[in-house]
Amino acid sequence: MAQLGGSTAFRILDIPNSARASALGGNYIAVYDNDINLGLFNPALLNATMGQQVALSYLPYIDGINIGYAGYAHHFDSLGATFSGSVQYVDYGTFTRTDETGSILGEFKAGEYVVQVGGGVPVDSLFSVGANVKFISSNLDTWNSTAWAVDLGGVFHKPSKGITVSAMVRNLGYQTSTFTDEREKLPLQVQVGTTYKFKHAPFRLGLMFEQLQRWDLTYDDPNASQQIDPTTGELVENRTTGVQKAMLHVVPSAEILLSENFMLRVAYNYRRRQEMVLPDKPAATGLSFGVGLKVSRFHISYGYSQINLAGISNTITLAARFSDFKKG
Repeated sequence: MAQLGGSTAFRILDIPNSARASALGGNYIAVYDNDINLGLFNPALLNATMGQQVALSYLPYIDGINIGYAGYAHHFDSLGATFSGSVQYVDYGTFTRTDETGSILGEFKAGEYVVQVGGGVPVDSLFSVGANVKFISSNLDTWNSTAWAVDLGGVFHKPSKGITVSAMVRNLGYQTSTFTDEREKLPLQVQVGTTYKFKHAPFRLGLMFEQLQRWDLTYDDPNASQQIDPTTGELVENRTTGVQKAMLHVVPSAEILLSENFMLRVAYNYRRRQEMVLPDKPAATGLSFGVGLKVSRFHISYGYSQINLAGISNTITLAARFSDFKKG
């Protein structure tokens, strides 16, 4: 058993849907503002300020893989609730089909898609709840699989103290049709996050706790350095402390709010670095950062994430509110 990445199907569900989320570590669930992208990820964050807002994201991923995302939110005063819808796709590209001898037989394609609807409603002035329903489809040449999943979230937000606390259960679902006779799991994840916005300083600090459904995320690494006891000549077992296990769940982040139209973002994912780093060439694995700009009526965000030495994620997100264009 190695990293979590190969233990479930439909890993498209774990790819951040926006540049802001990518820049802040991938799972940013505890900021209550007007960013529709955060509301699409955590439905408990959906609120009236996201109404009539549309967002588009594009991610040229690793080795020619392309990922796109489109979402929209609408607020209904009569219901006191905000609803959203989105579509996400992964295009794995075109592959060469060969037989067992290497003879070329043609080409085939592969892709995955997620269609999502969600809603969020305030319980009172401090608490909000929300839910997403997702339909997932994976098409790998002639093999197809589908699944249904839900996200459930809750948020506590107190602006006067600058505190937001959120909890989520993501991708709770069932594979309705399988690639083979074996039914696979979805990437279920329990998350808790908190942010603190300083009242008299342009900083928002965040602390996200991910993969809480499983405490021990360590695994046997065959490339790890081994030590021999000089007295007995036996192999010294590498023991992971409780603090090290806890750090695998923690993603610290920060936003520097230089103005309403310009902000900087940075985060560090310790687990990603431990799982993906090459000891000889560590580079910036686990580090992510980005920038947010408001240009005219458009919100433009860029997110950079160093997944490993060979894999860099660059995400661009564009968001706009239709009502802003009606004002002239």
